[in-house]
Amino acid sequence: MLNIDGDQISIAIDLDQGARLASLQWRDMQFVTPFNGDIKGWGWYAMAPWAGRVKDGVVKDSKGKSFQLPTTYDHPNAIHGYGFYSSWQDLGDGRQLLEFPSPYQGASVIQLFEILDDGLRWSLEYEANGCDLPFSLGFHPWIARDIGKGDYAKLDFKANKMLLRDSNFVPTGEYAPQPAGPCDDTFTEVIGTPQITWPGAATLKIESDAPYWTVYDMHEDGICIEPVTAPPNSQLLGIAGDNYIEALFVFGEDF
Repeated sequence: MLNIDGDQISIAIDLDQGARLASLQWRDMQFVTPFNGDIKGWGWYAMAPWAGRVKDGVVKDSKGKSFQLPTTYDHPNAIHGYGFYSSWQDLGDGRQLLEFPSPYQGASVIQLFEILDDGLRWSLEYEANGCDLPFSLGFHPWIARDIGKGDYAKLDFKANKMLLRDSNFVPTGEYAPQPAGPCDDTFTEVIGTPQITWPGAATLKIESDAPYWTVYDMHEDGICIEPVTAPPNSQLLGIAGDNYIEALFVFGEDF
């Protein structure tokens, strides 16, 4: 476990469990959903070299050759990349490195956590190093509904468009207006700054220029607001992800 402390924020990074945030405290409040028996369902972790689901776990290189990705955690689809269940290497100064296995062998990602006064900047940078496969990056923070103070979390998230999905939660390429929640969906053209409020205790604003955001608020313990460089199933949708993403998580009081 790697611990980094700031004046207002303290984090604990579990290097052997996906270099995820196992703890994030602002003042004396805990904002991470703890371990619940599901490796996908706790902590704040990176998604790389793909974010969300890949239909049937199949990707193709630029020549059209197919490669099978692991479907262990969301059969028949591949989900969230390799990072969340892998051991990462600590590079110091808040940086961690993950080198990918086959078929992404040669490619890697560097994660960086930077503690600010009342904020946390989280970034990911992908290096292809000759790997010809499609990629995308994203953040998967499991934000606790109960932080030990105030009321349970309330989500404020608005977007112009939602990607429609099939029965396996994979986007089809069609769009619709944002419906009423709860949801497990990907959105684009986000309006304003997404925010979670714990009435009487705290607020959390999430700032990112990511073109897509996945939102999951169907769990009783946590809310996931996930900036991503490309939507799930992006290769089959003809959408390419950028090799860098960052998000700023800004904490404040709510009275």
